[in-house]
Amino acid sequence: MGWLYYGDTVEPIEIEDRALAHLKVVIATKLRRNESFTLSWQHPPANPTGRSTIWLHPSIPLRFVFAEAERPELSAEWITALANSASSTGGITLLPEHLDGND
Repeated sequence: MGWLYYGDTVEPIEIEDRALAHLKVVIATKLRRNESFTLSWQHPPANPTGRSTIWLHPSIPLRFVFAEAERPELSAEWITALANSASSTGGITLLPEHLDGND
């Protein structure tokens, strides 16, 4: 399980390492272009039900922390799906990964 630290908050957002690695690619690309956008996700089962959204802006500190030392193999399909989501009016929605048409 990885962590996304955003702004000056001390409590990180917990995201599975593989998903966080894919989000990192999309978020870094958008921020490098000086684009602002939202990121939304559903709360994990252990937390209260619901979802959260944060506003990502190039001037707000952001740190990705991975539990695993090894980088996961990235899926171009998943990155494309997340990037398409990022370009929508709703911003990035943490979508599940679907490889090879399997759900």
